[in-house]
Amino acid sequence: MASITPQDTTVIEVAGGVDTHQDTHTAAVIDLVGRVLGTAQFPAGTAGYIALLAWMRSFGTLLLIGIEGTGAYGAGLTRHLQDAPVKLVEVDRPNRKTRRFQAKSDPIDAVEAAKAALAGTRTGAPKQRDGRVEALRNLRIARRSAIQHRADTQRQIKALIVTAPTSCAPSYAA
Repeated sequence: MASITPQDTTVIEVAGGVDTHQDTHTAAVIDLVGRVLGTAQFPAGTAGYIALLAWMRSFGTLLLIGIEGTGAYGAGLTRHLQDAPVKLVEVDRPNRKTRRFQAKSDPIDAVEAAKAALAGTRTGAPKQRDGRVEALRNLRIARRSAIQHRADTQRQIKALIVTAPTSCAPSYAA
């Protein structure tokens, strides 16, 4: 008895790229040659993260994802993707020459992120946003805020003293 094999048993390998923003994330998927297979926009939030990952995986075997901005607007997406078994790299923003010739475009930035991730250029480890580094960052933010508020308060008191009418000034005559 002969076995029946499917005509096309090859699975395409793909890379993803994401340009992150506060409310939405724009994603792109490319093949290993760098051809754009698709771009789409997803809401920033858990439902959007799930949809983004499912959409990327629908193109084939997802090798890695390059994310622009893992420490800011992409922090939530990065945490979600780290929980899924996906290789992540943080990519720098696209080079100025590409941006100059093609203008600012979220889909273009997402494609460039995917290409940079695939090529291994302008990449680094995604920010974890936890542990000692994050604790120290939070302490520095709180300290900077306290110093700024103290200085603001001192300026306000000085302004009140300088602009107060002379009849309100204390008398030091004995």
